[in-house]
Amino acid sequence: MNDTVDKLVIFLAKRDGIDKLVKTFQYVSKLVHWHVEKTHPDVASRAKQWEVASGLSRKAFRSGRFLTGFNALRRNPGPTPALRTLAILANAGEMVYFFFDHFLWVSRIGVLDAHLARKMSFISAFGESFGYIFFIILDLIALREGLEAERKIAKSEEKWDDANEKIRKIKGDRVMRLMAIAANVADLVIGIADIEPNPFCNHAVSLGISGLVSAWADMKKHDTINDQQ
Repeated sequence: MNDTVDKLVIFLAKRDGIDKLVKTFQYVSKLVHWHVEKTHPDVASRAKQWEVASGLSRKAFRSGRFLTGFNALRRNPGPTPALRTLAILANAGEMVYFFFDHFLWVSRIGVLDAHLARKMSFISAFGESFGYIFFIILDLIALREGLEAERKIAKSEEKWDDANEKIRKIKGDRVMRLMAIAANVADLVIGIADIEPNPFCNHAVSLGISGLVSAWADMKKHDTINDQQ
């Protein structure tokens, strides 16, 4: 059984692990900037630089990430037509998000015309938000199926040890799904802030908390997966 340090090392060895760590830096620095902007301008300026640098670094880490959705659809699109349709919509949105995020990154660092950044940001955020809606629906369906399966096992005459092991796996999957929903809802708030700016979604506190919820919920999800393995 891996201890906490082992799990952290394994998590950070993966690209997603580094991304979530830098995402934490990005949104902590956003909250720091908001908190000290009026009282300590020098500190606020440094926090803003950290936020921008972290955001650009994350885009570099995600190079080629759009292929993940394509591979997921190629390998296992879903067991039923309804789930396959939802998976296609979810992964298509995510693929658009990551693909256009490449152009957003290179336009922000000056390789492409900086005026393209706003358009690329809108397309990327729209794809992200579109995909996350369907990922949330897929996880809600999986949660419902898990609850139904748990009830059937509880009513069955299976051996206690076998039934208990199946229920344990279902509960572990439930935690993973709930963490995924929390992360996707948080990222949806961030996406909406780019698509349709509004006082709530674009407030530094809303964005900061959403970013941290997304990063930490995803860390918890990976931790649950490691426990099941």
